[in-house]
Amino acid sequence: MALLLAGGYMASAGDKTEGEAARDKIPVVTAAVHTPGPLRLDYFSEAPGVLKAMSGLEEQVRNSGLEKSILVLVKIRASQLNQCLYCLDMHEREAVKIATDQAKLDAVARWRESELFSPRERAALAWTDALTLISKTTITDELFNEVSTRFKGGELANLSLAIIAINGWNRLNIGFRDEPQRCPIDF
Repeated sequence: MALLLAGGYMASAGDKTEGEAARDKIPVVTAAVHTPGPLRLDYFSEAPGVLKAMSGLEEQVRNSGLEKSILVLVKIRASQLNQCLYCLDMHEREAVKIATDQAKLDAVARWRESELFSPRERAALAWTDALTLISKTTITDELFNEVSTRFKGGELANLSLAIIAINGWNRLNIGFRDEPQRCPIDF
């Protein structure tokens, strides 16, 4: 009998290692997409320090000097990878507000095959993919060197913080089923 293990791997009952058997006790996520439903936890009021900390990250990102157009592409890409409909919806609206070309927005999911992105945007998207999927990828010297030719020193640190921040927001909003209209950040 085949079993779906946490992480989406299939194994027959006889093939399971001790670690895999332990993982069987963890509920398998059947849909990674943000599932609509009632708010699970109002962390704004239950843990205001969390909101304050995340808002601090967001403020640093905003004041980093990185282009808004780059930041919104990073937020959209990470939200696509994490399947956070809350953040994806919010940042697509943000992109329209700052006059991002619709064809470019439509191409974010397939940015590697698209000619619409500048070398700097492509580097930001590659770094977003690598940091967002860090448990599944290796950040090679080649990737780091390419990205660091487009983002110097502090810019690369701030780009990384932007990616960390959106991944944090994605996880809070998916985990607690938050809704975009409650977003405390004004874009």
